[in-house]
Amino acid sequence: MVKNTPVVVIGASGFIAKNVRKYLSKNNIKLISISRKNFKKFKNETKIITKNYDEKIILPKLKNSEVLIHLVGIGKQTINDDYNLTNTEFTKKIIDLCKKSKIKKIIYFSGLGVSKNTTLGYFISKYKAERQIIDSDLDYVIFRPSYIVGKDDSFTKYLKQQIKTGQINIPGSGNYSIQPIYIDDVSQIIFNVITQSKQSKMILDLVGSESITFKKYIKEFSSRTNTKIKKINLEIVYHKAISEPQSEFGVDDLNLLIGNFKGNHKKLKNTFKIQFTSIRKLLKSGSLL
Repeated sequence: MVKNTPVVVIGASGFIAKNVRKYLSKNNIKLISISRKNFKKFKNETKIITKNYDEKIILPKLKNSEVLIHLVGIGKQTINDDYNLTNTEFTKKIIDLCKKSKIKKIIYFSGLGVSKNTTLGYFISKYKAERQIIDSDLDYVIFRPSYIVGKDDSFTKYLKQQIKTGQINIPGSGNYSIQPIYIDDVSQIIFNVITQSKQSKMILDLVGSESITFKKYIKEFSSRTNTKIKKINLEIVYHKAISEPQSEFGVDDLNLLIGNFKGNHKKLKNTFKIQFTSIRKLLKSGSLL
C-alpha cells in the first residue's frame, strides 16, 4: 500500500481504534475514520459520524482506499444489541461496502478461541463473520485477540475503579490464564499489515508472549496499592451476570476467562518480527495505573 492511500477505520471511537488511529496518524497514514459516536480527530484524518453507517454518507468518501479496518463488535449481549446483529450481520454490510468502494483488503478483529467447534453465542457470531470475510473474495488478515491492554481499555478501567473501592473481586479461583498483548504492539502490527502488504489471507492469534493467571495479573496490577483481593464464588458471579445487565462480568466474559484459551504467539512473532512488550514488566512498572 502507498502511504498516500487512505485507510478506512470502522468503529473509530473505541479503545483499540483510538490507539491504532493515533499511531497511524503519527506515521503519516491518511485515515477515513467512521463511528456512530463523536471522537477526537487526528492529523491526516477525515472524520465521519453516522449513527446507522449510512452508505449514502460513507461511500462518496471512500474513493481510492485500499484497506479497511473493521473494529465494530460487541462482547456483551442485551435485548437491544445481540451478537448476530452486531458481529455477523454488520460484517455483511462492511463487506458490501468494501466491494462497492473497491477496497481490496479488510483487517478484522475476531476473538481468541473462535473455531468451528464452538458452542458459545459470542464465538459463533465471530466465526460466522470470519467465514463471510474468507468467502468474500477480498484479501484479509483476521486477528483473534486476547486481552488488549493499555491505560484506558475497559479491563484496566474496571480494575482502577475496583482499586478505588479498596477491593478487587476475582471470579472463582483465578487460576485460569490470560495472554494479554499491549496496545502499542497491536498498533505497530496493524501499521505493518497496511504498509508491507506481505500478510495476505491469514488468521493470526493476537496474543502476548506471556501467559499469566488472572489472579497473578490482578496481584501484579494492584501491587503498588493497598487493595484487597477477594475470590467470589463462581456460581454467585454467574447468577449476577445472568440477572443484572450492569454486572461487572457478562456471561460470555466469564466463559472466555474460564475457557483458558491459549494463542500461538510464536506464529505472530515470526510473521511480524517486532519486539513485543513484556506484560509482566509493564505491570511491575505500574505504568497501566
